[in-house]
Amino acid sequence: MQNPTSPNHAPFDRAGDVLKFEANPLDAIFTPKNVAVIGATETQGSVGRTILWNLISNPFGGAVFPVNPKRPSILGIKSYPKISDVPARVDLAVLVTPAPTVPDIISECVDAGVRGAIIISAGFKEIGPAGTELERRVLENARRAATEPGAAATSRASLRIIGPNCLGVMNPIGGLNATFAAAMARPGHVAFLSQSGALLTGVLDWSFRENVGFSAFVSVGSMLDVGWGDLIQYFGDDPRTQAIVMYMETIGDARAFLSAAREVAFAKPIIVIKPGRTEAAAHAAASHTGSLTGSDDVLDVAFKRAGVLRVNSISDLFYSAELLGKQPRPKGRRLTILTNAGGPGVLATDALVGGGGQLTPIHPETLEQLNRLLPAAWSHNNPVDILGDASPERYAKTLELTAQDPHSDGLLVILTPQAMTDPTMTAEQLKPYAKIPGKPVLASWMGGTQVEAGEAILNRAGIPTFGYPDTAARMFNYLWQYAENLKQLYETPSYADTNDPDHARAAAIIDAARQAGRTLLNEYESKQLLAAYDIPTVETRVAKTVEEAVQAADAIGYPAVLKLFSDTLTHKTDVGGVKLNLQDAAQVRAAFAEIQAAVTTKARAADFGGVTVQPMLKLADGYELILGSSLDAQFGPVILFGLGGQLVEVFKDRALGLPPLNTTLARRMMERTKIYTALQGVRGRVPFNIEQLAQLLVRFSALVVEQRFIREIDINPLLAIPPEHVGGDNRCIALDARVILYGPETTREQLPRLAIRPYPLQYVKTWTTQDGVTLLIRPIRPEDEPLMVEYHKQISERSVYLRYMHPLALDQRITHERLARICYNDYDRELALVAEYTPPATGVKQIVGVGRLSKINGTRDGEYSMLIVDAFHGKGLGAEFLKMLVQIGRDEKLQRIIAYIASENYAMQAVSRKLGFTLRRDPDDLTTLQAALAL
Repeated sequence: MQNPTSPNHAPFDRAGDVLKFEANPLDAIFTPKNVAVIGATETQGSVGRTILWNLISNPFGGAVFPVNPKRPSILGIKSYPKISDVPARVDLAVLVTPAPTVPDIISECVDAGVRGAIIISAGFKEIGPAGTELERRVLENARRAATEPGAAATSRASLRIIGPNCLGVMNPIGGLNATFAAAMARPGHVAFLSQSGALLTGVLDWSFRENVGFSAFVSVGSMLDVGWGDLIQYFGDDPRTQAIVMYMETIGDARAFLSAAREVAFAKPIIVIKPGRTEAAAHAAASHTGSLTGSDDVLDVAFKRAGVLRVNSISDLFYSAELLGKQPRPKGRRLTILTNAGGPGVLATDALVGGGGQLTPIHPETLEQLNRLLPAAWSHNNPVDILGDASPERYAKTLELTAQDPHSDGLLVILTPQAMTDPTMTAEQLKPYAKIPGKPVLASWMGGTQVEAGEAILNRAGIPTFGYPDTAARMFNYLWQYAENLKQLYETPSYADTNDPDHARAAAIIDAARQAGRTLLNEYESKQLLAAYDIPTVETRVAKTVEEAVQAADAIGYPAVLKLFSDTLTHKTDVGGVKLNLQDAAQVRAAFAEIQAAVTTKARAADFGGVTVQPMLKLADGYELILGSSLDAQFGPVILFGLGGQLVEVFKDRALGLPPLNTTLARRMMERTKIYTALQGVRGRVPFNIEQLAQLLVRFSALVVEQRFIREIDINPLLAIPPEHVGGDNRCIALDARVILYGPETTREQLPRLAIRPYPLQYVKTWTTQDGVTLLIRPIRPEDEPLMVEYHKQISERSVYLRYMHPLALDQRITHERLARICYNDYDRELALVAEYTPPATGVKQIVGVGRLSKINGTRDGEYSMLIVDAFHGKGLGAEFLKMLVQIGRDEKLQRIIAYIASENYAMQAVSRKLGFTLRRDPDDLTTLQAALAL
């Protein structure tokens, strides 16, 4: 049985692209046919007059209707008292009325069928609770369209809103200027999105001097409705936009941003400048937008996770966009620098290495060729100083040789205008090297009028030029960072080699504490919680009396450790609650008494609940690590890994990550710490098994993701003991743990949302085919890529043809890039189910079918598809997939599911009809039927 498909569908085992060119709700804002300006006026210098003038003086192909109850006409155009009085259907309403009037006006717009609004007015959440209430009413009224009777049948969307408190939007290509800026931007291929309207006007003025054009110019305001995620998706789908650049003060809906950015970043660069690295700047941003800013370190991690490039200045924002538009992404971080002067080469080297880049080690063969080409006094190293008398031909030949060096990932050519230098002819000679596959070429023509002609030649050829070599080196650093971000998006992780967690046991521990009114797990409960997720812990016994403590120590063996057992105190060391290296029963008795006395003195007698008894491990035999999770204001739970022990706050050697993690993400997280170098083996020590540690991080991430009533959790120390100390094997042991819970008053609905939607365990089930074969049906995982290769080898050419409406060779279907994108599901956008079969004879897992449901951008529709290996046709798997996909659609609050089925695919047509889909044939395409089911 083959999946339904559209003949225009891209050759991926995924849906969601088929209707990409259907109308998007945001088209009403960016490409409206008719616009109403509510609050238009003739008052000189007013916002209402400026916006009206900009709309009528920059023709966008539609009509403009002023709305003002006090004037019959404005600027010679007939005015209307209310939006309902306008004689034509209005797509976009621009509101410039006082904030208190906006909620009712939005309601009137909904009644009039308006589909988009820009709220210019200020006076909303940035002024406090009264403004927040106004925003609540505005959004409630705007969404009323989607909740009216009959809306489900038509998939009617709510009115979408840009703003409030914004400058407006421009579509320079289409001629729309719905802003109060002084001029219209030049058309181009960069969409510029900004949370600051004033910054937009500054960039607009700069763009005229620099001759920079835009496909869109958007002031997002406080993002009451349309946020970063909506705009990234919209311009990601826009064929006229080649890059998206953003000035961001707050992220808003973190999950929507990450979801859209990850989807778009591989096709188009997304470049962000985000102020707030300092506490003062973060406070200013929060005051400006009325929103929490969260941790800047977490934001950096989020950008990398989504493939977004973060830069530090406005100039870098547009330099990077230009560079990514003209040159290929490098395969690594090694740069070859060509220069006719030593000083600029040194400056470029400092900037390169300071930003994490590396100088290319010149290959011996390249060095030999350069020795034959260049004068004897050349630098014989990188930077390649070809001397001040370098001719255009010497420049070109050197560039040709160094570009062929297998060690090099990119090239920077620096020219200083010396007496013997010809900047213009040198640029002409370099033109043929503007497009070197996989190796970007940058240039720094230093100087003023002498180099202008050469710069123009290089820029026209596609070689970006920079006035200073350190700027060029910094841009190369951005290039390789961006390339690494994208590479990490689709790295294939290894399978987690572990037992399934004991979810019920973990939940019972947490529920018991919350029902008792506690928000703190004691040490014994904390370690039991870790054990439920297969995280090894040191043997721990609870002793309420001194005699119990002695008995436990005798059983465990000496030396022993006693720690405070308390349901109320978290930091045991602070109250004298830890005694180490106890050699016998007498020392245990003394330690018990000392802990009890110290707690009574430094806290309360009621805080003492006894002690825990543990074996004394030699910390010197291993590495003390910390593994934890805490809450970020914008991204929810965040994972921390680093150097642990008592001085964790002093050394601050840690890396952050967003859950859920897989083994690849866990390794990348560890690589950002200094302790990672030690774990690989230093001073003759045996390396620790990094893969084993990565697996542990994945299990810890699952604990954080699945047990949502955990507010904070720390394992400190987590002792990593290399094999030289444990009989030839690695060992990780949690020596201590602290778990803080949400209180019993917190409901599941009130918990902060995860920034990245976790693996949907609720759709894992066993199912038996009609002939008695047991399959495991589950959502796909990134780790499934190797299984997907074997899956495609089992599919016949006929099945492939019916899936894609054309032949698709096996080698095309099993490329890493293609399969990685298939296996990496963003569960907010799509969900693919796989049927897993394990033959008893071999015990080797196989994937025998894939069914997928994808949301269609800008709608509340979804599209399903499926492809089943030929050996499992006719066994009921297609029907089971479709039943589950329909239920998933209902769970996701979709209004309709559609599919495109080949007219020859009779089996799939029958399954669709059986499950209630209606099928209709497109009169313009007799090869395809559309199936549709209203939910």
